Amino acid sequence: MLMNNSVTEFILVGLTQDTEKQKSIFGIILILYLLTLLGNFLIVVTIKTSQTLGSPMYFFLFYLSFADACFSTTTAPRLIVDSISQKKTISYNECMTQVFAAHFFGCMEIFVLILMAFDRYVAICKPLRYTTVMSQRVCGVLVILAWVGSCIHSSAQILAALKLPFCGPNVIDHYCCDLQPLLKLACMDTYVINLLLVTNSGAICMVSFMLLLVSYVVILYSLRNHSAEGRRKALSTCTSHFIVVVLFFGPCIFMYTRPPTTFPVDKMVAVFYTIGTPLLNPLIYTLRNAEVKNAMRKSWCSQL
Repeated sequence: MLMNNSVTEFILVGLTQDTEKQKSIFGIILILYLLTLLGNFLIVVTIKTSQTLGSPMYFFLFYLSFADACFSTTTAPRLIVDSISQKKTISYNECMTQVFAAHFFGCMEIFVLILMAFDRYVAICKPLRYTTVMSQRVCGVLVILAWVGSCIHSSAQILAALKLPFCGPNVIDHYCCDLQPLLKLACMDTYVINLLLVTNSGAICMVSFMLLLVSYVVILYSLRNHSAEGRRKALSTCTSHFIVVVLFFGPCIFMYTRPPTTFPVDKMVAVFYTIGTPLLNPLIYTLRNAEVKNAMRKSWCSQL
């Protein structure tokens, strides 16, 4: 994987170099990560075993929770280990692998959120055609396309990263590997690659977010013809989804749609969307969804 490169490993600065703060970070991130795995694991197992959660919405929620757990795993374990390690190094190959995995599962989450919005649009705006449009076969094909799209996106990112030559400085002012901090270390003009980053990651974030906003405007407009009970139920489901969309896309747009500049808040923003959002998603979908809560209660109480 090594290309035109004299650097074989990188040093990760992490969130802070204060020893006492690092101990606190270790405890906090470890707890958040374990809660993230637990919450998403519960949703995955509940949907897989429950007979009442067989609709397309929960089919997509299954993959969203899976992507959340994997997305958090791309960065959280190393951050936890590095918080109590004296030597915070990551090999070149591991760094490139982390770039690929983070973008793959992050992009997968974006595409699944779009599929969930599409599902809600068909259910609310085209109810008579819902079972035909959102058949099991169609949902399976849509998820496969999401996997393929994520692979294409992350492949473009890793190819850009592999073209970066590193001739000396190897200290990454971050807690994980990503293209922005790597661009600062490259011994070449990175204007074109940064342009690729903005048109790839930035465009995916912005276009996806705008599509989701438009879909919700259309859904809200169509709800005027529904009954009060129908509006309440639809708004409850869509509100949960919209909260997740804002929490995820806000930080992503902030990180990937700007020139190659860094801000002190970048690390905390990255922590929020790589560790915080995957934790909040299962909480939002379970606390605001009676069907999921009831299915969870039946599924896990029967196991005890």
